[in-house]
Order: sequence, then structure tokens, then C-alpha cells
Amino acid sequence: MLLFDFAQADNLTLLFCCDADRNQRMNKFNMKDLKYLAAYIAPVLVFVGLYVGGIATFSALIFAFVIIPMLEFVLPQSKENLTKEEVSSKLSNKLFDILLYLNLPMVYGAIIYFLYGFVNNEYTTFELVGNMLSLGTLMGASGINVAHELGHRFNKSEQLMAQALLLPSLYMHFYIEHNMGHHKHVATPEDPSTARFNESIYVFWVRSTYQSYVNAWKLEAFKLKRDGNEFWSIHNRMIHFTLVQTIYLLVIVVFASWQGLLVMLAVGVFSFLLLETINYIEHYGLVRAKKKNGDYERVRPKHSWNSNHELGRLVLYELTRHSDHHFIASKKYQILDHHDDALQLPYGYPASMLMSLVPPLWFKVMNKRVK
Repeated sequence: MLLFDFAQADNLTLLFCCDADRNQRMNKFNMKDLKYLAAYIAPVLVFVGLYVGGIATFSALIFAFVIIPMLEFVLPQSKENLTKEEVSSKLSNKLFDILLYLNLPMVYGAIIYFLYGFVNNEYTTFELVGNMLSLGTLMGASGINVAHELGHRFNKSEQLMAQALLLPSLYMHFYIEHNMGHHKHVATPEDPSTARFNESIYVFWVRSTYQSYVNAWKLEAFKLKRDGNEFWSIHNRMIHFTLVQTIYLLVIVVFASWQGLLVMLAVGVFSFLLLETINYIEHYGLVRAKKKNGDYERVRPKHSWNSNHELGRLVLYELTRHSDHHFIASKKYQILDHHDDALQLPYGYPASMLMSLVPPLWFKVMNKRVK
């Protein structure tokens, strides 16, 4: 009996120690999770620019397209994937969702702050340009990019947040076309968001922007017919999006005049061109093979250009691990994996975006990698 008690006590001690070790590891992982606060650097810089003025109005743009590319040349890349225990921990940690949700008040807060200064003539021409470019960068990174992540969720409130984040960029149709079109047709001629081999980014901007919008209407019409609803009905989401965006623009006219409307239209265009530039570098020149029955092969990690540059991964909520996102679209950003067969960009996303703006340089670097 005494031996049994000692054995039981030893088992309890061992269990207690294991729980303590597990809790210690979990706390350590939670501290590491705070690294995603790096995604707030650009939003903070936007507000700093709006408040301070001068050269600071360009700070978010400089951070995104000067500082990050320079740092990524020297900072390490990581191919490390999470363990099953880490995946479970991160999926149960609400911090990752909260980090996304906070982008909604930040984006709209920045827009209101910017328009307040514009209406009250607080900006010089130099500051106006800087604030517009930095705000557009914010709307692309914290708006469209976060909307992309939330748009893949099944929770209705998260889907509504995704649509709200797309609104200032006037790109609400992205919610339909990306989920119903792009993920199905990626790396095929049917996908407007896949850049063709030897297609310059400037041709791609026009083609992708136009075709994506038209495709969104076609996809919604197909969904309505499938569900037994009329095209001209309250069930048509594209009509909803058009009305909401029109109301948004009218509100700007009322409070910031026609000049304010033109400014916000320019900011919106800049923000969605950032998205289209990312689309360009993510799938440039990649094509899925057709099977004998006419269907395309399944989307694999090799059908997206990937980047494991640590800083870019953090500030874009792991968007740069794009191969795994397309392989399993429902995966949340914090658990995306590296795949050895995924094609790797030679540089991080910001540097690659800049390189794409010079087509001869882009073709020289990337065409041999495509082949």
C-alpha cells in the first residue's frame, strides 16, 4: 500500500512537472506572437505624418518601400514550420484575430483624420502628396491585405469586416472575385489575377482591374441563378457593394467637397494598384497543367511565388507565404507553412514590387526562374 502511494505521488509529480513545462512553453510562444505588432508600424507612421507634417508625411511609404527592402537584404529568412502543439496553441489564441480586427478602426481613423486636415487646409502640396501616398499604403496593407485574410473566414462578422476594409479602396468586388474566382482559376488563362509570362505590370494593371470587376458580376450572377434568385434582387451582393461605395463617396463630397472626393479617389486607386502589384508578383508566369479530361491539375505550392523573408511576413500577416495559402485557402495566417517545392522570390515582397515596376529588369530576373 505504501509503495502504491509513492508511485501515485511520483505520477502526480511527473504530471505536474509536465503541465508546468507545457505552460512555460505556451507562455514563451505567446510572447513570440507579439512579433506581429510589427504590422502596426506603418499605421502608426501614418498618424505621425498626419500630426507632425513635413517629410514625416512620407514616413509610411518610406518604411514600406525603402526601409523594409534594405533590411530584408540582411535579415534572415526562415523555412521553419510550426509543430502540431504550436499550431493548436496559435489557433486557440484570440490575439491573432484581435490584431486583425484593430485594423478596422485604424484605417477609418486615419481616413477621418486625413480628411479633417484636408478640409481645414492644414497641408502644403508636399504634405498632401505625402499623406495621400502613406494613407494609400495603409489602405493597401492594413485594409485590402487584412480584408483578404478575413474574407476567407466563415464567421459572418469577420466577412463584414473584410468588406468594410475593402470599401475605402472601392474594391469590394474583390471579396467575390478573389474567393470564387481567383482561388479556383489561379495559374490558368481564366484567372485575371495571374500575370502572363512576359506581360508587363502596366498591361497587367489594366487587364486585371477590368477583368476582375467584370468577373465579379459574372460570378455573382452564377451564384444567384444557382440559388434560385433573380439577378436584379436584394440578394445580389454586387448591387449592395455598388450602393455602399456610392454612399461612401457621397459622404466624402458632403463633408470634404468635390476636391476631397478627387483626393480620396486617387488614394483608393493607389491602394488597389498596390494589391494588383502584389497579385502580379505572386503568380507571374505560372501555369497549371491541363489533364486529359480538360480539367486543370490541383493547385499546388509550386503555383505561387513564395517569400520567407521574416520582416515582410510580419508586416503583411504572412501573406508572403502565399504558396501554402493557395494550397489550403482556409488556413489562418499564423499557421501557414513553408513548402520545399514552393517557388521562391529572389527578394522580399516590397523589393519585388519595386522591381516589377521596371519590366526589363523584372523579366531579366524572373523569366529564367519561371522556365
